[in-house]
Amino acid sequence: MIRSRRIVIGIAFLFISCSHAWGIERFPPPDFEGGYEMPSPTTPHPRQDIYEYIDVAVLFAALCVSSYLIQKKRSRRAIFGLMVFSLLYFGFYRKGCVCPIGATQNIVLSIFDSEYVVPITVVAFFLLPLVFTLFFGRSFCAAVCPLGAVQDLVLSRPISIPTWIERSLRLLAYVYLGAAVLFAATGSAFIICRYDPFVAIFRLTGSLNILILGGCLLLIGVFIGRPYCRFLCPYGVILRHLSRLSKWRVTITPDECIQCKLCEEACPFGAIQKPSSKWPEKEYEVGKKRLAYLLALLPVLIIVGGWSGSSIKAVTARAHETVRLAERIYQEEAGEVEGTTDASSAFRATGKEISTLYEEASNIRAQFGMGGWFFGGFVGLVIGLKLIGLSIWRQRKDYEADRASCLACGRCFEYCPREHVRIKELKKASGKL
Repeated sequence: MIRSRRIVIGIAFLFISCSHAWGIERFPPPDFEGGYEMPSPTTPHPRQDIYEYIDVAVLFAALCVSSYLIQKKRSRRAIFGLMVFSLLYFGFYRKGCVCPIGATQNIVLSIFDSEYVVPITVVAFFLLPLVFTLFFGRSFCAAVCPLGAVQDLVLSRPISIPTWIERSLRLLAYVYLGAAVLFAATGSAFIICRYDPFVAIFRLTGSLNILILGGCLLLIGVFIGRPYCRFLCPYGVILRHLSRLSKWRVTITPDECIQCKLCEEACPFGAIQKPSSKWPEKEYEVGKKRLAYLLALLPVLIIVGGWSGSSIKAVTARAHETVRLAERIYQEEAGEVEGTTDASSAFRATGKEISTLYEEASNIRAQFGMGGWFFGGFVGLVIGLKLIGLSIWRQRKDYEADRASCLACGRCFEYCPREHVRIKELKKASGKL
């Protein structure tokens, strides 16, 4: 398996060297004098319209194939093959853009800014995985997402982590999602794209800090299955909750569970739920009281979280360029700094009133104050609901794949003895055995 992964990675880099970016220049380069040379771009050129629609078609086809392989074919080998294709196409060839994860910010900005128009292809990239998740579970995560694929390829020495640690780390993804929505809604930054840990690897270029971040996550991913997907991915938060409503879900065994525990050992993502009996009478009474206390505590957590998010508006608002410019102009006018920056010089050249700039910055800070209430309240709500979830007991008779946590990788299929019986019977019926 390790040797095959090395071959796959080698093919990926060969694929990169042979591929080329399709694109058009929206604006002609300026006519500089004195032998000026245009710098090489660090991001891919925008693709022509026809290729954008081809990308959507490939995404749709990949989601269809992934759903079929998971629900009907039940083949880990086939899922792995599709995962490698997705990594090569959406990762190295498409250079990780457009992706459904980053498209979340485009959708948010279009809601809060009427002048911002989202391309139909970006809308399709955002919605298609969500629709498939409602029907088939996390088929996008299983074999279509290049970020998940590159982590899955390096997973060779998986170890399990305690449940309480996993649940605690999972809160980071909710905070990341809330912050991404806040900064996108205010038109400040697309932090999901800015801090994407693997796009720099796909493009073989980028800031050193991001390359180090991606390398560290891949190193961690050797031992902990898909750390970014499980603990940081903001789009995964949405998929996680939609998958709870999916019409079809991953079933470990094709018929009856013999409780051999092999699926639990095979899953590197901690997504297998063990059988559980009813609560003992004493624990039930304690759990019922704890649930009542947590329900009463929930609004307190929301209010405290909202106040905390709003109180840091002076810090978060600096993510907006207008606020940063206003603070720089103020420092220059007050004599706190010497000289000017390119941004402050450009502003002064416009002849715009400084008071107008200050007013705009004040309005943006107010937006961050209001947005901070929603951001902090959202985080408080998530923490409260997580605590409440710990006080709810669910009875299960067999080992089951958790709808929310299961990434549909197909590893449990290979380990299930009943699955091997099914395959043997199929081969016998087709005359191959």
